[in-house]
Amino acid sequence: MGKNDTLRIKIIFGCVIIVAGIIGWRLFVLSYIRHTLYTQTAQAQNQNISNILIRGNIFVQDPKVASTVDNQRYLVATNKKFPLVYVIPANLTDSATTASQLAGILNLDQDDLKTLLGGGSKATKIIARKITTEQADAINKLDIEGIGIRHETDRFYPANSFLAKVIGFLGFGENGRLGQYGIESYFNDELSGLSAQAGKTTNEKAPRPDDVVLTIDRNVQIFAETELHNVLTKWRASGGSIIIQDPETGKIIAMADEPTFDPNNYSSSPTSAYINRNVQEIFEPGSSFKPITMAMGIDLGKVAPNTTYTDPGIIEIAGRQIHNFDNLAHGTVTMTQILEKSLNTGAAFVENLVGQDNFLNYVINFGFGQKTALDLPGEVSGDVANLYSGRQVNFVTASFGQGIAVTPIQLITAYSALANGGKLMRPYVVEKVIHEGGTEDVTQPEVASIPISEKTSAKIRTMLVSVVDNGFDKARIKGYDVAGKTGTAQIADGRGGYQEGVFIHNFVGFAPASNSKFVILIKMDKPQDITFAADSLSPTFRNVAQYLLNYYNVPPTR
Repeated sequence: MGKNDTLRIKIIFGCVIIVAGIIGWRLFVLSYIRHTLYTQTAQAQNQNISNILIRGNIFVQDPKVASTVDNQRYLVATNKKFPLVYVIPANLTDSATTASQLAGILNLDQDDLKTLLGGGSKATKIIARKITTEQADAINKLDIEGIGIRHETDRFYPANSFLAKVIGFLGFGENGRLGQYGIESYFNDELSGLSAQAGKTTNEKAPRPDDVVLTIDRNVQIFAETELHNVLTKWRASGGSIIIQDPETGKIIAMADEPTFDPNNYSSSPTSAYINRNVQEIFEPGSSFKPITMAMGIDLGKVAPNTTYTDPGIIEIAGRQIHNFDNLAHGTVTMTQILEKSLNTGAAFVENLVGQDNFLNYVINFGFGQKTALDLPGEVSGDVANLYSGRQVNFVTASFGQGIAVTPIQLITAYSALANGGKLMRPYVVEKVIHEGGTEDVTQPEVASIPISEKTSAKIRTMLVSVVDNGFDKARIKGYDVAGKTGTAQIADGRGGYQEGVFIHNFVGFAPASNSKFVILIKMDKPQDITFAADSLSPTFRNVAQYLLNYYNVPPTR
């Protein structure tokens, strides 16, 4: 055999190896990397969902649905073919009768339909979109020339109002369909494929839109939404929120907000219903800010949990009287008892020891007055402008949570720092973004700042356990160290004062106190016939905490 023949054989053999390698790689991609995508696509198609790649899917976590980690997801936003009914007026023989028949099937005004169907136009007109299968069947049975059924692909939210404030919806922008609010807005480029399209020439194949996987646990979210609805109904509140966060990573496990809306039919709700008040509205936290003030004093070595203070009941700052919520003087109390009894004068005592400059620095390091960089749109910064005035009374009132405003996401993230050893973690709601080919951008936990030391964190945790043990009997859970603090705050009237008899209640806490698995924030706006958050929210906090301890199989700590 000649050298040329040998070379030819080697070349052919090499080509075979390359081709086999390509085929093998493709099989690997299909069977392993893309397996999850295809499984989830099949799940969608089983729900009569098609054209799944027009816009990327959004998933939440669902550990109870599958045996493997990769498949433990639940589809919350996708694409689906919907029937629509159209008319060509010129082809109708009796528009009046047709209008009467369609009005009955579609629940539309008969006179409006007569106007639409009349005129003899040859142009196709849409009568109704997203009609039901039953309505489409009924129209087909009429067998009217000029009336027909077509299908169009649109965004579909299989769980309806579930997690709507986080997901958002696909609406309309100046240039066509556009994600609005929530993940649909924040990740619009990824979900629509625009981010992958950037840099490609017009001759290149358009990329597949990305999928987005959230940190939200479906089971926990359902429980949180149910508990929120129950407590709001019980106290006839105007609205409320629940956030559950992993303090070690900052990831959001659940985020509920009510009133809410159905993204499948968002136009039927007022625009105000789209706002996620966990990140887009501020409130005065009230007494739930006192542990932050106490952490400052402990971290600076100004006080310890057993440091005593004689409470006079009322103090005067710049001509303004500051008194406790019960208008009583409690005598000699420890710093722990200041939190247990929620003494405004005690918080003011600690603030005075901390000093204005230090107080402001700690407020900033705890993340207040600035955005948390949560991966949701429209986040606001809160308001700590009063602390830049230099007026002592503003620092005193801020020490017990008045005169400053925070967002729920800021407050729970600050409490996570109290729970986790002093690290302020950047909160996030997106676990990963999955690109074409199966590559993933996975969110990594990020430390935003370290406002307090581990020692301070440990002391505050112990103090907050005493608060629950000695103050909130309805929040205690047998066998567990539960830490937490309530806040009851008035609502500003916009004229430098407060609305009379109108309050915002909140409860923030975590469990177990050491090695906490979760932090819970519950907020309720304008409850009726109840004054203090300790009475209104403690049972709900206990219910949610007990559920999470069972859900995560957390062993008793007592």
